[in-house]
Amino acid sequence: LHDESKTGVNSFLSPPTLRKMVANKQKKTQEGINSRLALVMKSGKALLGYKETLKTLRNGEAKLIIIAQNCPPLRKSELEYYAMLSDTGVHHYSGNNVELGTACGKYFTVSTLSVTDAGDSDIVRSMPAEQK
Repeated sequence: LHDESKTGVNSFLSPPTLRKMVANKQKKTQEGINSRLALVMKSGKALLGYKETLKTLRNGEAKLIIIAQNCPPLRKSELEYYAMLSDTGVHHYSGNNVELGTACGKYFTVSTLSVTDAGDSDIVRSMPAEQK
């Protein structure tokens, strides 16, 4: 079942198997985020884009901000700083801006979005818990 003779380490979970398990977990969480995001877009209120996200953070209206993986580092750090000042949750979306736009049901790229009203979704309660 497993071979300890070559490496001296228990190789029951080989690195490819371990990588598959991690990939499956990321895929499941991605699907959960996408379904929650779709519910927010349908029943709640979310503002898309960098400028709109900054406005909601400055006004203290944002409950949660979501940042795409390929958002430029300077923008990302600025958004995180504003979110820290306004005590707002930040979620780093594991897909790029095209995938985030698709998850929002839009045909354009979205690098950041701000959730101001979650509607029927539990996205605001569940996302900061996943970050810790």
